[in-house]
Amino acid sequence: MANVQLFQTLKGRFLAPANAANACNAPAYQMSAKHQLAQYAATGCLNATYYASAEAQLAKLLELSEQVDVTFIAQTAVYCRERGYMKDTPALLAAVLAAKGAPELAPTFKRVINNGKMLRNFVQIVRSGAAGRKSLGTRPKKLVQAWLNHATEAQLLSASVGNAPSLADVVKMVHPKPAEAWREAFFAWLIGKPYKVDALPPALKAFEAYKADQSLPLPEVPFQMLTALDLSAAAWAQIARNGGWQMVRMNLNTFARHGVFDVPGMTELVAAKLRDPEAIAKAGVFPYQLMAAYKAASDEVPHVVCEALQDALEIALVNVPEIGGKIVICPDVSGSMHSPVSGYRGSATSAMRCIDVAALVSAAMLRKNQGALVMPFENVVVKCDLNPRDSVMSNAQKLAAIGGGGTNCSAPLALMNHRGIKADLVIYVSDNESWMDQRQKGTATMVEWNFFKVRNPHARLVCIDCTPNATTQAQERDDVLNIGGFSDDVFKIIAAFSAGQLGADHWVGEISAVQLQSAA
Repeated sequence: MANVQLFQTLKGRFLAPANAANACNAPAYQMSAKHQLAQYAATGCLNATYYASAEAQLAKLLELSEQVDVTFIAQTAVYCRERGYMKDTPALLAAVLAAKGAPELAPTFKRVINNGKMLRNFVQIVRSGAAGRKSLGTRPKKLVQAWLNHATEAQLLSASVGNAPSLADVVKMVHPKPAEAWREAFFAWLIGKPYKVDALPPALKAFEAYKADQSLPLPEVPFQMLTALDLSAAAWAQIARNGGWQMVRMNLNTFARHGVFDVPGMTELVAAKLRDPEAIAKAGVFPYQLMAAYKAASDEVPHVVCEALQDALEIALVNVPEIGGKIVICPDVSGSMHSPVSGYRGSATSAMRCIDVAALVSAAMLRKNQGALVMPFENVVVKCDLNPRDSVMSNAQKLAAIGGGGTNCSAPLALMNHRGIKADLVIYVSDNESWMDQRQKGTATMVEWNFFKVRNPHARLVCIDCTPNATTQAQERDDVLNIGGFSDDVFKIIAAFSAGQLGADHWVGEISAVQLQSAA
């Protein structure tokens, strides 16, 4: 019989007292300012979440930007854009650098503002005054001019779709001085000034000709430029053929409505495009985006296309690591995890919830790691029968179907301790807002983790947070990693941490290692 008193003593011996309160006013551990900035930037979409308004997130990001050096702000912006595929927060951090007049702005801008949508985001944020100034200023203006004067025709056409501000607004704002005749004609066309038709670049010239005569070949321009025209099913099929991978994924229902899948061969073509490994890698797709497309597909989308989305999801999870030893994954399925993963955006709110992300991470780790154990939790650990041989999509849907109840982050560890379950790596996916297991000293999660370590001295704990947060239930230390976000880079960092390849700063150290001058 184990010495109960001995283990109860060890259980709390090295427990640091909690030094903060989470959004539920329960004990938690405060992250460092750098870690908080990274967490907000990697998970925040500047939309209201279950626990924080968009305004509160913006205020917190700006507050944290005053507490860290400008180099780390720049590194965080680059990391979250290139490895986290975020949009709004990297543009905001670039705007913060502009307001500070930081020399780090130039290399950051070149890597973060890498398409027209990001350019318009940056200009909008700067002009709003949210980052501390309302005018672009000399250096940011030159950077915007340089982007406009070096972008390809395809990049400019893509950037011309959208408002607030429109690309025309940006051009009027910064007055670029193009060196090429085609670019001068493009800008004149864009802002409604006279231009030389013969000087227009090829795709734009074809677009103008097609508007006058739809018997001509369909121009290769963003399909949004064509939607005002009365297009045939054959024309829509050509749009699908020309479309990039992300564009096709996002418009399956649109294609179905316009008869694309009735055109011979188009169902097979679209399915092949969706499951193309090279196209998936180039798109930098989130696995959850594929799950979202699968869930959103209407009954008119052919079954073979929906199956291709499942194939694409399996391919997109190529970076999920195979980790030696016993793994336990603990997805949070409590009520708060049912909030949209990208926040509330009115009619544009994503159907994907935090619980879907947690379920997807769990199902992916289960698929790639033989013998892994999944322990969903809310008030208590919830039973869910999963077959590792099933598709990731199927298992993720089973997990996401659970839900409700309060948040008790210590529940899986407590059950493992009670049953004597051993593991080398424990992974949590949660919003970290545990409140049902409050303690006066420390957090119940750390109490149970310390007890778990008595039986598993070499075990490591990873806490993936899918929401903007400033606190954690597991204090950062050599055997505990806190990380934010849900890109495939999270998987890579988990593998490195499990293998003991991360430095003492863990995730923050990875961000600090970003070389600003290196190529994207």
